[in-house]
Amino acid sequence: MNTPTRVEPFPTPQPSYLSAADAPKKQKKWVWLVGAPVLALALAAPAWNGAAAAADVAQPDIAAPVSTLVVEFSPAKQDITSSQRNAIRSAQQYLDYSAFSRSGLIHQLEYEDFSTADATFAVDSLNVDWNEQAAKSAKQYLEYTSFSRSGLIDQLVYEGFTRAQAEYGANASY
Repeated sequence: MNTPTRVEPFPTPQPSYLSAADAPKKQKKWVWLVGAPVLALALAAPAWNGAAAAADVAQPDIAAPVSTLVVEFSPAKQDITSSQRNAIRSAQQYLDYSAFSRSGLIHQLEYEDFSTADATFAVDSLNVDWNEQAAKSAKQYLEYTSFSRSGLIDQLVYEGFTRAQAEYGANASY
């Protein structure tokens, strides 16, 4: 009688008689599956950025903002350091994002590790309407909480606006 041979579910590995150099090379498909899209995105990114910039220039905004913030650089000196230039750029970005008082913006730049001199230079180099900034800040406060007029003025003064700027901001937002 024939006895059935036992089939193991996982065959035991046999010693290899091939050297490492003679062994067939395994292809790692996951390298290609991950690497190819990453490479394609890396190569296409500059083209997308250029296309987005061109699209921004070609198509004007349909809805005009309620108030526009005009921030212009007016250098006191022609020779500025790279730290001053970076502080100016950072200050402009902060003003594009949110409302600041003059002292509040200087403190924010100092928090970003700019020297007091560079932060002050940057803020003073920008033509900023601080009354408009106070009005914008007051509107931002009133969007998420309620204040009395005098409480709003006190909050704006606490944020670094002058009393006159705070009163202007409160009047503009009420």
